[in-house]
Amino acid sequence: MIRATVQEHSAGKLIICPTPLGNLGDMPPRARTALETCDVVCCEDTRVTGKLLAALGIQKRLERLDEASLAQKADSALDRVEAGECVCYCSDAGMPGVSDPGQRLIERAYERGLAVEVLPGGTAVATAYVASGFTAPCFYFGGFFPRKAGERAAVLESLRALDAVLVFYESPNRIVSALEAVAEAFSLRNVAVCRELTKIHEEVVRGLSGEVAQEFAKRAAEGQVKGEIVLVIDAPSTAEVDAQASASAHDAKKLRRCWLQVSSPKRRSLRIFGKHTGFRATMPTRSFTVLDIGAPRNGFMKGSR
Repeated sequence: MIRATVQEHSAGKLIICPTPLGNLGDMPPRARTALETCDVVCCEDTRVTGKLLAALGIQKRLERLDEASLAQKADSALDRVEAGECVCYCSDAGMPGVSDPGQRLIERAYERGLAVEVLPGGTAVATAYVASGFTAPCFYFGGFFPRKAGERAAVLESLRALDAVLVFYESPNRIVSALEAVAEAFSLRNVAVCRELTKIHEEVVRGLSGEVAQEFAKRAAEGQVKGEIVLVIDAPSTAEVDAQASASAHDAKKLRRCWLQVSSPKRRSLRIFGKHTGFRATMPTRSFTVLDIGAPRNGFMKGSR
């Protein structure tokens, strides 16, 4: 079912208010006006947003609406919108709805047919993408980088062929292990670690993935990794594409050599197949041949199962 919401300024509405990433001077004027004139401000953390409002000289009622309380309190906040009130929503920093509870609040508002007004403002995703200096004309935002090693490897492998810059949020406590995972998966790619964007200690560290991983491992050992971090991974380089093409050609040659010897006696052919591909091959007692495809022993054709 198609739904369209028309902004009627006389009616209640949910206003998505972006806030500065760190520099108070980046506060959008329209967002400031909305916070001054709304009926209530819902936010991820009343302490964080309270400090912002105090710095702006704004006194307003605050209601906590974070990931833990959203399920219970979202409808209550939207009931106020339906009753004609103006409700602002702020995340701790940047654009609400980008990897934070605002996504679900906006979805719920649309489900109820309520007006939603999104004010433009800064976001760490676009800021880090530009700050990285990587030239691919498009980027993929993956939210927070996975915590577990297996999930990290799977995500990176699924994005290997994507011709785009990859952008992830990451914690300073996990940035070293994240960089090590990237270096293992994309040893020929450049990365940029954008730290404390728009703040006094803003920093962008760029270089080959392995080199940057070593740099932050050294910093972590000295207890010097702090602040909000965005991890940016460059798109596939010419060197990486050429290396992959060479590896694929080599694998194809191995498989071709295997099948060229198919005229050998059956049992010998199966042994040859297993030797070249790494798959176990067995022959039953019946008159036809069945290949029992097991786990590869040497990694050849990994992922083709």
